[in-house]
Amino acid sequence: MKKRLLTVGLAWVFVFCFGCDSFRFAPGEAQRQNAWLHNRTAQMAADTARAEDASEQMQGLTGLCELQSRAFCADYGLPKDFPPAGNVEAILAEANFTLADTAISQSSQRPDAWEMADGAIELGIAVAALFGGVYGTRAIGFLKHAREKSKALQEIIEGNEYFKRTSNTTAESFKAAHKGQSPTTRQIVSQVKSL
Repeated sequence: MKKRLLTVGLAWVFVFCFGCDSFRFAPGEAQRQNAWLHNRTAQMAADTARAEDASEQMQGLTGLCELQSRAFCADYGLPKDFPPAGNVEAILAEANFTLADTAISQSSQRPDAWEMADGAIELGIAVAALFGGVYGTRAIGFLKHAREKSKALQEIIEGNEYFKRTSNTTAESFKAAHKGQSPTTRQIVSQVKSL
């Protein structure tokens, strides 16, 4: 039980120290279609550069682009439905520009860090309840208290950010009032704001 609590604790330390930037949603169908279409576009560009006897530099660039594009397809996976891409006209269709915009929008989305933290705490509570006993009861109490603190911290930071945005005249005073915070507190607040 102690090892499990240590593992959960280390996971939280990792998230706080290194942030949540590495957490992302799995690629959606539009992202997989866009990655595959990018690879087809790069292939056609490389073929066109060779066929039109473009400069060595252009052939090298388009060839490298095609090779690099394979990594995106491997990372994202193949789509269920392949967009039409048999020729240049099909690739340059307006629908593919819309698909690229959709993929960009989806790629920038990240899971809400507060929801992830709350979900992890709930999972910890459920695991502690499964094991029960004195340590399980203590772990549940500790995790419930951590969830309450996390929620309070979220509300404080969101309130402070709202206050700074809406009260331009007092924003400098607000910042001055927080200059006495310890470096540790500043670091935690900064990390939480970036989540």
